[in-house]
Amino acid sequence: MNFTIVARDGAARAGRLTTAHGVVETPIFMPVGTHGTVKALAPDDLVAAGAPIVLANTYHLFLRPGPDVIGALGGLHRFMGWDRAILTDSGGFQVWSLAKLRKITDAGVEFRSPVDGSVHFLSPETAVAVQRALGSDIIHPLDECLAYPATREATERSLALTLQWAARSKAAHAAGPGDQTLFGIVQGGTDEGLRGRAAAATVELGFDGYAIGGMAVGEPKEMMYDLTELVARALPADRPHYLMGVGKPDDLVQSVARGVDMFDCVLPTRNARNGQCFTPDGPLTLKQARYATDGAPLDAECRCYACRGFSRAYLRHLFMAGELLAYRLLSLHNVTFFLRLMREMRAAIVEGAFGPFQARFLSRYAVSSPEVSRD
Repeated sequence: MNFTIVARDGAARAGRLTTAHGVVETPIFMPVGTHGTVKALAPDDLVAAGAPIVLANTYHLFLRPGPDVIGALGGLHRFMGWDRAILTDSGGFQVWSLAKLRKITDAGVEFRSPVDGSVHFLSPETAVAVQRALGSDIIHPLDECLAYPATREATERSLALTLQWAARSKAAHAAGPGDQTLFGIVQGGTDEGLRGRAAAATVELGFDGYAIGGMAVGEPKEMMYDLTELVARALPADRPHYLMGVGKPDDLVQSVARGVDMFDCVLPTRNARNGQCFTPDGPLTLKQARYATDGAPLDAECRCYACRGFSRAYLRHLFMAGELLAYRLLSLHNVTFFLRLMREMRAAIVEGAFGPFQARFLSRYAVSSPEVSRD
């Protein structure tokens, strides 16, 4: 991997991330393909939306169909028919979200599969080995994510474990073929002192890029912004900064302003399956009766297939009738909207006009979409 900064505007950065499967221009939003597919969308849809990279989930692919199957069939790129870049997360968020099914020790995590009830063990070394079999371009160490709020004692204990696992993951990665990029994950809860300590210790271990984990888990929005800014400032300026699991459009803009380069979230596709579409004027909920006879496109500024060819009334009809095409068209629009927003932010940074862009976007984007949890 190679990462270069091509322009700065305040803390906002426009970069170029070069991987074995293509160039990713940042800032970038990565559509989430938890099980090796972005829900309701084919690879051609993602290409049409302008996605150079997607995220897949280590935990879920570990359980089904398994890294041995994917590895034997040529790796995740070939398995899912995607020839662009893939980032895999560590599985740490799923460990957190399935608390009733797991037991954490220094050695790793023992958990019961939500698929069939079978018992599995995921260690830092296993997490790296799984991602090696998947063949993703960017991989992550196993980490522990904390709920909000958490006591300082619990946060210190969790941070120590995450740093221990990071060191073991780095050693396991170094022992392999070296054709994958390893990002470190900065945890530390909502305590500014612990976040600062986590950033310094993770940087000292030395990684190719850095993820900010444990955000958007219930903490106040301003706290998330402040902690993101604190950590981004502490990270090496010449490495990618990735804010994990954060995806509301206004949060993307605010976080780019604080030095973040990469994002992922299930929000575009999950909200599409609930009939919500994103526009520059805020989310649009198609279930509302006022759209039943609305002949306008979802977003007159959007050039996606859904907006070029269909009215709000027709898309609402599909959704209310439970037609599967609704999920594809609404998901395609939302992913296209997110990726267009990233391109607009990049252009504003290059032009030295990110501040005015940020102000215009936030003043127009009047309605915040509801919270969603990550897969």
